[in-house]
Amino acid sequence: MPSPPLAPIDSPLDLDHLSRMTLGDAELEQEVLAMFAEQAARLLAAMTALPAETGTLAHKLKGSARGIGAFAVADAAASLETAIRTGHGRPHAFAALKEAVAEARAAIAAMLKR
Repeated sequence: MPSPPLAPIDSPLDLDHLSRMTLGDAELEQEVLAMFAEQAARLLAAMTALPAETGTLAHKLKGSARGIGAFAVADAAASLETAIRTGHGRPHAFAALKEAVAEARAAIAAMLKR
């Protein structure tokens, strides 16, 4: 199931969703974003190191991404899960996930510098 198109096309994060999930607490938003950025990097590295665990790790990343409004990451993780399940397109799906994570992490880094 694709994530809702709530985020503006030019942003990898739905800030309204994030605000709702953190009850408008700006400090909590920053803490959650920093944790997600770190977790996403760790999970991608683990997917590379432990290919047999990629489906489980992609599922974990999908849930975290949906929680903060990183819907492009969530959708890419879901696509990777599907590619693993069907046995088709795994390299392309993994590359798309890495790109989505890089975009989200760049947006998060810019937000945390403010």
